[in-house]
Amino acid sequence: MITKIIYLLSLCLFIGCSFEKDWIVLFDGKSVQGLRGYKQSGFPKQSWIVVDGTLKSIPENGIDLISEDIFEDFELELEWKVEEGGNSGIFYFATEKSVEIWHSAPEMQVLDNTFHNNGKKSKTSAGALYDLIEPVVENTKPTGEYNHVVIIAKDKHVEHWLNGTKILEYDYQSSEMWELVDKSKFKDMPFFAKAAKGFIGLQGDHGEVWYRKIRIRNL
Repeated sequence: MITKIIYLLSLCLFIGCSFEKDWIVLFDGKSVQGLRGYKQSGFPKQSWIVVDGTLKSIPENGIDLISEDIFEDFELELEWKVEEGGNSGIFYFATEKSVEIWHSAPEMQVLDNTFHNNGKKSKTSAGALYDLIEPVVENTKPTGEYNHVVIIAKDKHVEHWLNGTKILEYDYQSSEMWELVDKSKFKDMPFFAKAAKGFIGLQGDHGEVWYRKIRIRNL
């Protein structure tokens, strides 16, 4: 309860206390109306299934998902869990200009820190801005339990929240961010982080992952 109050107060200071703004539900446990396959016109039913109110990946047929709509200033909220050794990601500001979504979109890492090798490096651990910024604290739930995520983007300032704690923040497209990009795997990717607005995405080809309660609102 205390962490929830802290989150709400911080959100109040960051975006103002306009909590009546309409949420856009991307997945409500039944309908996938707000999502489609990356570079596809429809939902990839061979790659994702709805089971017990969750959206579960079928990684052997892996297709990444993106939102139907494009977002610039937003608050995204969802829950995730992974299998042992599982790996996925939550993308934002994505475009469809390249073969893979991660060639353009920053990613909040979704990971089993204990059994996946990426968990050994803080910049690729759960909650990180993948390969760029590490979380200030490691507070993931045990494998098989759901983790609560909030990602806030407002006036190019981005915050990653995990399980009620703000674990990192940065200024999107700032000189400081580009310095980090120049030292990362993204340095030679011409479309990476170039869009001021874009799709929300979910990675579906790196192991079994479950998402639920996916919603977003414009700020």
